[in-house]
Amino acid sequence: MTSDLLAPLDLAFWNIESAEHPMHLGALGVFSASSPSAGAHAADLLAARAAVVPGLRMRIRDTWQPLRRPLGFGGAARETDPAFDPLRHVRLHAPTADFHAAAGRLMEGPLNRARPPWEAHVLPGADGECFAVLFKFHHALADGLRALGLAAAILDPVDLPASRPRPEEPRRGLLPEVRRLPDLVRGVLSDAGRALDIGTSVAVSTLGTRTIPALTAEPTGTRRTAGVVLDLDDVHMVRKAVGGTVNDVLIAVVAGALRRWLDERGDGSEGVTPRALIPVSKRRPRTAHPQGNRLSGYLIQLPVGDPDPRGRLAAVRVAMDRNKDAGPNRGAGAVALLADHVPALGHRLGGPLVGQAARLWFDILVTSVPLPSLGLKLGGNPLTAVYPLAPLARGQSLAVAVSTYRGRVHYGLVADARAVPDLDRLAAALEREVETLLTVCAD
Repeated sequence: MTSDLLAPLDLAFWNIESAEHPMHLGALGVFSASSPSAGAHAADLLAARAAVVPGLRMRIRDTWQPLRRPLGFGGAARETDPAFDPLRHVRLHAPTADFHAAAGRLMEGPLNRARPPWEAHVLPGADGECFAVLFKFHHALADGLRALGLAAAILDPVDLPASRPRPEEPRRGLLPEVRRLPDLVRGVLSDAGRALDIGTSVAVSTLGTRTIPALTAEPTGTRRTAGVVLDLDDVHMVRKAVGGTVNDVLIAVVAGALRRWLDERGDGSEGVTPRALIPVSKRRPRTAHPQGNRLSGYLIQLPVGDPDPRGRLAAVRVAMDRNKDAGPNRGAGAVALLADHVPALGHRLGGPLVGQAARLWFDILVTSVPLPSLGLKLGGNPLTAVYPLAPLARGQSLAVAVSTYRGRVHYGLVADARAVPDLDRLAAALEREVETLLTVCAD
């Protein structure tokens, strides 16, 4: 039975989960259907292929090995599930006319922690012309990149570049760990300085901000999803007119859409500057935890209160440039890096408290999930749209994820269904904001 100790941030995700805010990410893929039975055939294919993908057979189990791994005492590890049955993970549902309504209900349920923590839900379309697959992966099993790889492994084969093999990490006994104590002490002192720097940045980031009550709510465990598809060429037109990056434009679109949404629902947007966490991947090849989450982040104030679309774009660009100049190892957004320096037992005992502190750190998650430019298929049926779905932190009612796929931008919105019953209105605001930016930049 193979085993892989969880990376510290994976362990944090595993321990902060609760029934009201499960820590799984998702992706809703929509496929054109060659026949009304294409969805049922896709479910059979997914189950058959999942049976031979090693990463999908991995469950998570607690580890208690104080002598073998003194610094990992109280941690957890991925290990092969000897009783793995793909039929427990791949499920075929009744036809539906609303993929997002079905996906919202399915995103509510936590994954079974006694089994490999992933699911694939096949949703045939009511018209027989398309079907959707909702993939769910626990954040402790896979981050966005890893989840993409696992999902791609059970789609139709495509020619992807082969990854370089990583040499196995040598096992360490107790004596080598003792010899490392001087280095560990120096590391603790360095981490204390970094923690102070990050903590100060978090405190400063709260000054002069006016958050949005609509973005914070007590967790109800309910979920609602929505999706928006934009033309990537339109985004490039805006970028060329104002400068910056595509990501800058996509974040500014979120700021403008939030402004429209707040004004339309009567909450008002004047002076509103919610803090957005923009995750930054620090994954590198041949690291100690190749499958683990390696994330930092940038924290910026979304210029929701600025009535000028160009002004919002400029503010986002300045904030992102400032974060990039400082680097992903500093600033309020780098809190996740401290997980690497917390003992495993600390994650286990402190996880629930950390989960409750997310509301104090940021107001909304805006994350980007990369997708391959190659056309993906399932059972010969082409993937026409894919909406990434991020987990909700405790006390927060909305998360935004975005991906580009074959010339189109896909926004995936996840919300607490009771706190944000008008999520479709926000989705429409995203579309209108792009139209406004195109008009402004054409002048």
